[in-house]
Amino acid sequence: MIPQSPRMARLVPSGIRAFTALAKTVPGCVELTLGEPEFDTPQPIKDAAWAALQAGQTHYAPNQGLPALRAAVAAFETDRGFDCTEKQVLITAGATEALFTAFLGTLGPGDEVLIPTPAFSLYETLAHLAQATPVFLPTEKWDYQLPAEALEQAVTPRTRAIVLNSPNNPTGVVYTQETLAAVKKAVTGKPITLICDNVYAPLTPGTPDLTLDPELAGQVLLCQSFSKPYAMTGWRVGYLIGPEETIARLVLLGAAAVASVPTFLQTACVTALTLSPAHMAAEYARRREYVCRRLREMGLSFPEPKGGFYVFPDIARFGLSSDEFCRRMIREAAVAAVPGSCFGGEGHIRISYCCGDSQLALGLDRLETFLKTL
Repeated sequence: MIPQSPRMARLVPSGIRAFTALAKTVPGCVELTLGEPEFDTPQPIKDAAWAALQAGQTHYAPNQGLPALRAAVAAFETDRGFDCTEKQVLITAGATEALFTAFLGTLGPGDEVLIPTPAFSLYETLAHLAQATPVFLPTEKWDYQLPAEALEQAVTPRTRAIVLNSPNNPTGVVYTQETLAAVKKAVTGKPITLICDNVYAPLTPGTPDLTLDPELAGQVLLCQSFSKPYAMTGWRVGYLIGPEETIARLVLLGAAAVASVPTFLQTACVTALTLSPAHMAAEYARRREYVCRRLREMGLSFPEPKGGFYVFPDIARFGLSSDEFCRRMIREAAVAAVPGSCFGGEGHIRISYCCGDSQLALGLDRLETFLKTL
């Protein structure tokens, strides 16, 4: 066997993918696992990709990304209030590479990265790959917000980054202005980077956002994706925005990892930025209201989701671990969710409402029937 890097010892398969795969072993199982919009990519985006292929855009793009797309991203972000230039934009293979680059490019041995939980498990993985120490800050007792006193206790002289994900995966919770004020107070004047995973924000207009605070511009790395707002998960395009001198260095890491994102896909993303995801946002809001109503009728409590497309009901009273609860639910009820343990939120499960109405209703019906057997 070929020897492996010690970094590999801390890597584990994605729990989200594992339970999705388990669901596929049960015929007819309703999958409420992946954050995978069922919408098709809008036709203008597909047309733009095809036109770019026909025009011969099949050669290498610059490591930092096509100038046209970087300019479009900068204009898009500036229009929403995050003032930046194309020199501050790095085009990445989805938000995953943006996060990878942010973590590995700014953290190292001895550094701590503060991760409010429950949280997307990739953050912990990337912290370990960067040889930094993930420090988890459970937020349940503060209604999934971050009070100033909790941050004061969690931030140490070794803290070099704080991850902010709002709307949150897995809870759907949106950080309040009070939380963001507490975060700002905790990092101002300190060598702490705010790694802002904003992939669900375009589907939740008006979300409070620290990337819009000009006083923090020198401390923010914004990670964004075309996947969620434009139903482009399989296209694997995103971007990272930060201070110009920081991005100039992080480009070297991206070049070593993937060289560049496919050229014709980048051209199509210029078109994507001209479209509005408002109809998808409205659809998710309607489904959110439906799912929350159904869960309340089942007697389940959950943090109030304000964005994204997840809800995180509490199942602790049934006396099962979240892992066993989800395994039994797949086997006995043919409906799949993700255990809260995958996010540092034991006692909960994550339900995704990305699927169509009929499947969503069927899945919730099966969940309700399953609960009556416990």
